[in-house]
Amino acid sequence: MGASFTAAQLYTMTPPAKELGGDLTSLRALETANLDAAIFQFNSEHESPLEDAGNAVSRLDLAAPKNARKEYDKGYLHLIRKQLQPAIEHLSSAISLYPNFVAAHNALGVAYLNAGQTLQAHDQFARAVELDEYLPTSYLNLGCARMQLQRYPDAAESLKKASAIAPLDLMVLMALTYAEFKNHDYPAVIATTRHVHQRKHENAALVHLFAAGSWQAQNRLSEAQDELETLLSEDPKSALSVQFHKLLEQVKEEQLHPVRAQVSRVVREQNSAADVKLGADAAVVANSDPSDANLAHQVIRVKVQEVAMLFAVTDHGKSVSNLNPSNIQIQDDGHPPEAVLGFHNITQLPLRIGLVIDMSNSITERFVFEEKAAGKFLETVVTDKNDLGFVVGFNCSVRLAQDFTPDQALMARALAQLAPGGGTALWDAVAFAAQKLASRPEPEPVARILVVISDGEDNSSTVSLQEAIWAAERGEVAVYTVSTKEGPKNEFDPLVGTPALKTLSAQTGGAIYTSGDIGDINRRLSELQQVLRGRYLVYYTPSSGQTDGRFHAVDIRAEKDGHKLRVFARKGYYASALIDAGI
Repeated sequence: MGASFTAAQLYTMTPPAKELGGDLTSLRALETANLDAAIFQFNSEHESPLEDAGNAVSRLDLAAPKNARKEYDKGYLHLIRKQLQPAIEHLSSAISLYPNFVAAHNALGVAYLNAGQTLQAHDQFARAVELDEYLPTSYLNLGCARMQLQRYPDAAESLKKASAIAPLDLMVLMALTYAEFKNHDYPAVIATTRHVHQRKHENAALVHLFAAGSWQAQNRLSEAQDELETLLSEDPKSALSVQFHKLLEQVKEEQLHPVRAQVSRVVREQNSAADVKLGADAAVVANSDPSDANLAHQVIRVKVQEVAMLFAVTDHGKSVSNLNPSNIQIQDDGHPPEAVLGFHNITQLPLRIGLVIDMSNSITERFVFEEKAAGKFLETVVTDKNDLGFVVGFNCSVRLAQDFTPDQALMARALAQLAPGGGTALWDAVAFAAQKLASRPEPEPVARILVVISDGEDNSSTVSLQEAIWAAERGEVAVYTVSTKEGPKNEFDPLVGTPALKTLSAQTGGAIYTSGDIGDINRRLSELQQVLRGRYLVYYTPSSGQTDGRFHAVDIRAEKDGHKLRVFARKGYYASALIDAGI
């Protein structure tokens, strides 16, 4: 079906507003403002990755019969041309021929929405969610329809689900922030804004406007001022910058002269229209990243009072699982540790494992085989009642198909729902999964493992290979990669393909497994399962306790019965000079 299988994302056919429907007289006026759905435009300059053609395909749609696909293609073409009635007729016909056509339900909902038939649109989006609970686009569409119906609590719930499945999508988070604000859930607005601000968030600065409104609603004017100043610094060329400057001055005035500011505000609001509409120009958002979110200038630092190293040991490719502290030697900057505080075999530690699987166009022909092999692998690894795993699929966007669970069946079901298509955001997926492993609170030591199944190609990430490595190192996550690259392996670019996967594994203390053909994947995953049984975690105090910010090279060697063994471990760490700052 090619490009016709698109996300059918919510968009508006209303011409972009040239100016606000009325002056935004104060932050409090946001309470009654209606944010035009154009902020989530289908063909906008800053579209969501979920809107990319072929990037959010339901597995059910792959089974659509030819006649239903033909009707869908006709309907979608009419929709793109803004010919709503014929679009509705053909898309309805496609659904009549194949009721489980998720893309057709989403597209028909878009047609209804733009025809002003919001209830019908809502029902189509709800049906799409009912058919495929793993597709974030359907939840996003449903949330936006519910906002149009002013069902803000329901809208927030739908958008939270979309964000849970597509955690890196900024347009979803912007929509969620607005729904939370209209639902008067001000702490949630502030929390979501902080979540966005901690990441690279070009084109999402508008969340700070709703955070400012939330602080204002709680009479926290200083914090509201901070949010507006952040908004203006991130998006100084916004079409609404004049309005934002006025809001900032009003907040400053209210802090200096609260009574006078209140009287002035009442007068302004009495002279203003009761319902203010923020037009599509509000979607013009940040053009630069704040320095504190720029990972390119961060380094990996640990507090040197205690160093934790996760490592694996093999003997001619087979795992070694019966070592004790006397079998290993540690050199930290060329010196043995002052004291070894703890030594654990992997079988003694709960396992936290993230499976990251490529579902981009580049692996379409072999995806089903890879998905089955990955499911079988998880069955052999997540076996203890205290073990937890999660599943991430990626193309242009990163999809959390299954959150942490000990249930192998749930993980296998999530894998079975993924469908290939779209570009490749490999490093985004690796960084997200590593941060997810690292951020989960643990009452005791655990083994954090990331398994990546991919050909190593990337054309859509917002972070680099090095940034993905840093994310894994910060979280003490070992990354094991299974290269699905077929054909000759004479690749020379260290940032692409198998060499990139090899670098990722080597720097984080993991290993790479390459396959000559698709049939090798099962064998490689079986080898990896053996290696994971031979993993250890050691805690020690280095002989030098200086927090000098330098890189400390770590060399771990293992030997048993006079025989040297192969050790897989990260290369070292940076000793933080900023312990008091929590870095």
